[in-house]
This record gives sequence, C-alpha cells and structure tokens, in this order.
Amino acid sequence: MNKREELIIKYAAELKRKFGINADMDLLTKITIGCGPSIYNLDSSTVSSSDASELETVKEKFLIKKLGLSDSPKLDESIAKIMDEYGRTNRTKYRVVVYYLLTKHFGRESVY
Repeated sequence: MNKREELIIKYAAELKRKFGINADMDLLTKITIGCGPSIYNLDSSTVSSSDASELETVKEKFLIKKLGLSDSPKLDESIAKIMDEYGRTNRTKYRVVVYYLLTKHFGRESVY
C-alpha cells in the first residue's frame, strides 16, 4: 500500500469516527488526488479554523474555483458549520475531509 492509499484510509476512518459517515471511497479518492502533493505536507494537509485567510482560500480556491459555486454568504456559513462540526478546538482538520464534506453538502460530486 502506498502513502496516498494509507491517507485515503485514514480520511475514511476520520469521516466515520467524527461524522458517522461511510465515505464514498471513489469520491474520497478523487478529492485526495485533486489535492495533489499538499496531502503529504503537515501544514497544507490540514485546515485551520482560526485562520481567516485559510478559510477564505477554501472558499475561493475550492468552493468557487473547483466546485463552480457563486460567492455568497451561504459559502461562509457552510464552511463555518463544518468547522464547528469538526470541532474548532480540534487542531487536525484534514483538508481532504473538509473538501469531501463541502462537496457532499453542496451536491457537487459530479465535478469529480
């Protein structure tokens, strides 16, 4: 098993443990691949809910650019909701898990 496969299994376990979700492994794999080499870097593989610029990047680069959504307060509300569900004090919020949850929330699986 290579490193990416190990991470995908870890992300699926995180979705099950934290959110009670049995991950769509095909979608999870595609999102993981879409994140590229950032998944291997400790800093870029996670999302900081206390860093406004990082949350703005999630909105601009992922929700608007990747998923093709229009900018609106709903995007910020959805990010905040997921950060709250993940646990704002939880220091390890995996980017792939956040992107997976946002993709499912907005019903944009077809992008992948």
